[in-house]
Amino acid sequence: MGRGQGPVRVANPVLPGCYPDPSICRVGEWFYLVTSTFEYVPGLPVHRSSDLVSWEHVGHVVDRAGQLDYDGIRSSGGLYAPTIRHHDGTFYVVCTLVDQQDDTRGGNFLMTATDPAGPWSDPVWLDAGGIDPSIFFDDDGRVWMHGTRLAADPEWYHQTEVWVREYDPVAQRLVGDEHVVWTGAVRGAVWAEGPHLYKVDGRYYLLAAEGGTEIHHAISVARADAVTGPYEGNKANPILTHRHLGPGQDVVGVGHADLVEAPDGSWWAVCLAMRPYGGYHYDLGRETFLMPVIWHDGWPVLAPGLGRLPAEVDVPFAEAWTPGVTQGTTSGAVRPDDPRWTSLRRPWVEFAKPDGDGWRLTVRPTTLTEPGTPAFLGVRQQHQDVDVRTAVRPVAGPLAEGEEVGVVVRQSEDDHARLAVVGGADGSRRVVAVHRSGGVETVLAERALPAGDGAVVLGVSARGQDFALVAGVRDEEPETVAVVDGRTLDSVATGGFLGLWLGVYATSNGSPTQTEVVVERFEYLPV
Repeated sequence: MGRGQGPVRVANPVLPGCYPDPSICRVGEWFYLVTSTFEYVPGLPVHRSSDLVSWEHVGHVVDRAGQLDYDGIRSSGGLYAPTIRHHDGTFYVVCTLVDQQDDTRGGNFLMTATDPAGPWSDPVWLDAGGIDPSIFFDDDGRVWMHGTRLAADPEWYHQTEVWVREYDPVAQRLVGDEHVVWTGAVRGAVWAEGPHLYKVDGRYYLLAAEGGTEIHHAISVARADAVTGPYEGNKANPILTHRHLGPGQDVVGVGHADLVEAPDGSWWAVCLAMRPYGGYHYDLGRETFLMPVIWHDGWPVLAPGLGRLPAEVDVPFAEAWTPGVTQGTTSGAVRPDDPRWTSLRRPWVEFAKPDGDGWRLTVRPTTLTEPGTPAFLGVRQQHQDVDVRTAVRPVAGPLAEGEEVGVVVRQSEDDHARLAVVGGADGSRRVVAVHRSGGVETVLAERALPAGDGAVVLGVSARGQDFALVAGVRDEEPETVAVVDGRTLDSVATGGFLGLWLGVYATSNGSPTQTEVVVERFEYLPV
């Protein structure tokens, strides 16, 4: 349907797969959205849409070496909860770099750009602790930074507080007094976080999540006559949550919302939520959802008339649904110029070069079990049922003994499943399936391969929570080598904040090497 023919209906989530902590702003006819990326590089993808329905990836905020130091940061550390805003021709993103092993590194920072596609500036570090920073431009010209942190004098475990302080964009520093304005809507609720300030009809509104980013996640709102408070909580708080529905729902963990006004005067919210399957497990991670908003009696009402995230959303001003790559609809080869590709902690240019429809990887001593930068390239899993296929081979001669190139279903250093061609003595080789769980590795199966350096087809076939690792020689249908239970790999089972990634890797397992391998083609095929 097009304009004048009724609203376009789009299915939720609008960004499937691990796109958590969405933040949105509008500049003219365009909406811009960013999400968290943790240890993956490039970081903080920027998406653009003219109608909230069809999203286009236009760039990343963190896309070059030297902007941020991720080295040694373990999985589910890194970049948390960005906020994107625009003011007077400049885009602003504020975010937190979290190093869970070294609290002397990282903190809250600000980056700017005149074009959301980049380039973005180097970080300006903010003298403010905690996480989830946001920035608000008032109509009197003043700028206010805000964020969340553990309460200085908590009444209960993991009580947090939201602070507000003025920011001087010329001096690039926080100035004036700090104001603690919020500790959560519900007594005993943990982690009042993800705060955002807005000004609507002369009043200031503070939107915040609480309850922790799991099943108890919720969205609350407060308002005040001054940006520094005091803030009055809505009697309807939390204004949206699924926690009272129990764990058996198709969507859980609704929270971390951000509001935006469309050109026609309608209001909308993006938020994160999860879709469990195969029990209470969400391998796709925390995804970005869309919902309508109305205003009633001076308060925002989210998902009016329904009270929960809708499975489908009608967007009256949308022309048509033209889904893009980041919405998980493209099937086939994931070419090197595809924006879905990510590496770990450093840019992939350090070890990978585009090669036709595929890649040439320099084998690295670093393994997938270390918080470093292995020769790894991956994409988010965006579908419950999907086939991944690739063909891999060394550039010159067989793999050396102990060298391996393979595919991986990745949650973290300690939890993943991989299937690899492993080099042996005298040019021999074998395919080996390994499940790493809680840092403990189990060899599930191994099979001999014909000696030499010919291409081997490797893949993953996910059917719900069954992840079949498949292998075969060229021109033959690959056979299942082992099956891994996906319920052992998601963040419910392993901890952390990430969905699963599907990718390729190459390592010499600590030995010096100059070997290169070719990934002839990497296909992502939703079933």
